[in-house]
Amino acid sequence: MIDLMIREANTKDKIRVLQFCKDTFSWGDYIDQVWDSWLSEGNLFLCESQFPIGICHAFYSKDQIWIEGIRVDPNFRRQKIASELIKHAESIGKENSISFSYMLIDTLNTNSLSMANSLNYSIFQTWNFYSLDPKSNSNYAVDFEKSLDCKLYTHYVKSWRWLPLDDELLSLFSHQNKIITSSVDGNTSHAIITESEHFDKTMIVTLFSDHNVAAIQILSFLQNYALDENYKRIQILTIDDLPKFDTLEHKISFHLMKKHLL
Repeated sequence: MIDLMIREANTKDKIRVLQFCKDTFSWGDYIDQVWDSWLSEGNLFLCESQFPIGICHAFYSKDQIWIEGIRVDPNFRRQKIASELIKHAESIGKENSISFSYMLIDTLNTNSLSMANSLNYSIFQTWNFYSLDPKSNSNYAVDFEKSLDCKLYTHYVKSWRWLPLDDELLSLFSHQNKIITSSVDGNTSHAIITESEHFDKTMIVTLFSDHNVAAIQILSFLQNYALDENYKRIQILTIDDLPKFDTLEHKISFHLMKKHLL
């Protein structure tokens, strides 16, 4: 195995890293759009062997680590570089008595799933990503929720990070009118609205639905709300399979991977 060193990334690393990130997916990558923000937050870890060959970012919050942006130069893959970066992020969490680590992996990405399994991560939940267009729509009946049981809903999505919900946070969201609810025939659907910190005019919605008609009520509201608030796009993350709806498009599914650290 080649000699590796893991350190905090700095501004001088950007050009080299973006060179091996630009073709990660068929459509490119988003690392160029979040690099400056992650660098400012800290915990942007870089693996180098004479020059940068891998990165990942870790976001530490309360009792969990969120691991994101794992990238390895294609010329250096299958050398456990991603694993070493993740273990480095975990070691910092353990030093601070953090109990859990999470990451998100495409359900079809067998290589990354195998790597995560080898590090003792397991599938905690499976989530679906939908896009929805802002649009004038007055055909909805929803309320602003004033209470929500955090025992029923473990996480919400903020800037594509699955972060833990607690009573204090839910109280804040309620005060800000960011929790939307719709009830039909005794079945209730909820949505938590946040705004992306990295992508311009992007609304991110965590949707919890157990009834298609109630979900449609919320989707109609979201279209209209996004138009009124001048959002360009709506991104919906949900455990559920959503019903067919105008401009709603399923994009991809992910496994939320979880590991007990302590």
